[in-house]
Amino acid sequence: MASGKKQINQLARQLFKLSFVNGSLSGEQVAGVLAYLEKHAPAKPLAVLIAYRRLIVAEAAKSVAVVEHAGPVGEATLQAIASAMTARYQRPVTVSAKPASSLLAGLRVRIGDDVYESSAAGQLAALSASV
Repeated sequence: MASGKKQINQLARQLFKLSFVNGSLSGEQVAGVLAYLEKHAPAKPLAVLIAYRRLIVAEAAKSVAVVEHAGPVGEATLQAIASAMTARYQRPVTVSAKPASSLLAGLRVRIGDDVYESSAAGQLAALSASV
């Protein structure tokens, strides 16, 4: 059974690699991969699609910075964050603002699995850890 799961993940990774053009995820390439799978269904098509979707979702999340904020955030601030993240990750990054009632002040930026903390709670936690 483990061998079957390994083959499914391997096929999903191969299809994932075919989903890029010039290092960027391409909607046209993804559509092409899905069309190919529809015509040439593998042994366990649902399992392959689930594994492929997981990879696509993780990759897409790397291009969106979710900015959690305690109070109002100006468009200039959001654009500055988008520019900084685009430079840092060397790919186009868009921002999505999300109010977070759990924050007392400041911002928290999530992009993929990375979190950049600039909130009051985060700064207090960092100060507490350094003592």
